[in-house]
Amino acid sequence: MKIKDVISLADLSTESIYEILETARNIKLELRAGIKHSTLAGKTLGMIFQKPSLRTRVSFEVGMTQLGGTSIYLGPDDIKLGKRETTEDIAIVLARYVDGIMARVFDHQTVVELAQHATVPVINGLSDLLHPCQALGDLLTIWEKQRRLEGLTLAFIGDGNNVAHSLINGCVKLGIAFRIACPRGCEPDEEIVAAARNGGGIIEIVHNPQQAATDADILYTDVWASMGQEAQATEKRAAFDGFTIDDDLIALAKPNALILHCLPAHYGEEITYSASRSIGSVIFDQAENRLHAQKGVLTLLMS
Repeated sequence: MKIKDVISLADLSTESIYEILETARNIKLELRAGIKHSTLAGKTLGMIFQKPSLRTRVSFEVGMTQLGGTSIYLGPDDIKLGKRETTEDIAIVLARYVDGIMARVFDHQTVVELAQHATVPVINGLSDLLHPCQALGDLLTIWEKQRRLEGLTLAFIGDGNNVAHSLINGCVKLGIAFRIACPRGCEPDEEIVAAARNGGGIIEIVHNPQQAATDADILYTDVWASMGQEAQATEKRAAFDGFTIDDDLIALAKPNALILHCLPAHYGEEITYSASRSIGSVIFDQAENRLHAQKGVLTLLMS
């Protein structure tokens, strides 16, 4: 790829996204065939975490190990970004020690500043605005299951959050129509939507989950209150009443529709347990594909 960092899918070309997906798919197939990789032998990934994580931490650590490299976990008490030391200084110093940086942060500007000042690749492992690694794992899953991406319709039933934003950025690049059903006041960022539409993307915002789900190829949901929004959980629960993916909503989508959830799930809220285990559910394939998609990113940026 002709880029140094992966901060937002909006920064990537269609060709670059497909290059990541193709690399990820090939590495996944080779792993299952017992082929070992030493692509990143001698390379180290520094992992900055302001937020706790299961999938992000484990998938990046395992990914680096499977590619022959190593990783270093730097938790909230190890690096106090912008407090004990400036983000600029941390980026410059850390880049002298490691070959790549992954950051899971609150403020999106933090990961932007890391990329501005680091001389090694920086990967956005999550910010309050965007979650590009999640979207890449999602797109890989859809591509595997539907055998195509262009021309599909993805219905997101939930909050206009960081996952929705990165899905919008990815969908516009790959020709997927994006619909979101959310209560009024929970729409995705206006600038991200406007940029996607200006780029030729089909972005539809509705306030009725049945309208969004009708004839969709993919139904996607996420928790109603993201990490760091716990104080709003009760309010969001009330606002999102009726926005649950259940068997009735699935019946409105296409017969072979996929059901996605980026996890962790609050069963009975954004999705029922029954829906999560339905025949179209691929939520655990989706979780696994975080590992493979990120290995694609790591390979292309750090090898």
